[in-house]
Amino acid sequence: MRTSKSNNKRIGITLGDPLGIGPEVTAKALSKASVRSNADEFVIFGDQAVFDYYFTGKYPKCRFHHCHILPKKKIIPGKTGKTGGRASLGYLDAGIAALKNKTIDALVTAPLCKEAIARDTPLFIGHTEYLAEAFNIDHVGMMFVGPQLRTIVVTRHIPLKEVPSTMTVDNILQTLLLTHRALKINFGIKKPNIAVCGLNPHAGENGLIGKEEQTIIIPALKKAKAVGVSTIGPLPADTLFSVDLGQRYDAVVAMYHDQGLIPVKTLSFTKLVNLTIGLPFIRTSPAHGTAFDIAGKGKANPDSMCEAICLAARLSS
Repeated sequence: MRTSKSNNKRIGITLGDPLGIGPEVTAKALSKASVRSNADEFVIFGDQAVFDYYFTGKYPKCRFHHCHILPKKKIIPGKTGKTGGRASLGYLDAGIAALKNKTIDALVTAPLCKEAIARDTPLFIGHTEYLAEAFNIDHVGMMFVGPQLRTIVVTRHIPLKEVPSTMTVDNILQTLLLTHRALKINFGIKKPNIAVCGLNPHAGENGLIGKEEQTIIIPALKKAKAVGVSTIGPLPADTLFSVDLGQRYDAVVAMYHDQGLIPVKTLSFTKLVNLTIGLPFIRTSPAHGTAFDIAGKGKANPDSMCEAICLAARLSS
């Protein structure tokens, strides 16, 4: 876990679904002095009942922002539904308001349940898209940052059958531009080198197993090269990912969700962080879900949340 100097940083943290493990991993992470040393203030967006349940003891540098959504009675962890969905969206809205009012410098979001929120807000599909809409940003990306590798996906939370039609030349180009810029600005890499996955097995075998590499991916790579983005690909995804991949490339662009996430979660699940690139502020999140099955049992591993907080602080310098 890399840390950074505090330098008057104010990190906002939304608790996600209050009935999942978000509050627990947040409380565990902020109980560590090594995590708190990364910022001067942590603003936690949640409800009194959640704070009372999880945040026992002293939490220096932490300020609790009460959103007054849940009733004050004791919460029941592990019980998913509209209540948790409504609360988690309220916490996120409070975090967005704080960003717009410049009372926090970066945002860390604990996991929420998309299904629970969609019961009240049918068009909600995730933090990334919701934040982009809130700040009127057309192009954003999901970069997963681990100790060995950074991976970005071109298409996000959509059915697999919709990937080929969503995977346009412009979509790939915008993802490459976002990745190139993030590697330079956020990670200080002067000349980023980006590996790009093919869509089909063996990257299409020159059109024998699918045409998308030739008709979509390669034209996008040529356009990216024309504006100074260094890429290699399309490469077969089954042989591209390896333990030493991060020593050869600064990032990998995958065409769809599972193509990119299965390898990085296998390599470093507990240390992985989701970083949204393209926003006018730093937003990170642990790379796991709500885990309702273990919520409230004290079993949740806070490592990914620790990494998310430290990365948000480091990049918001």
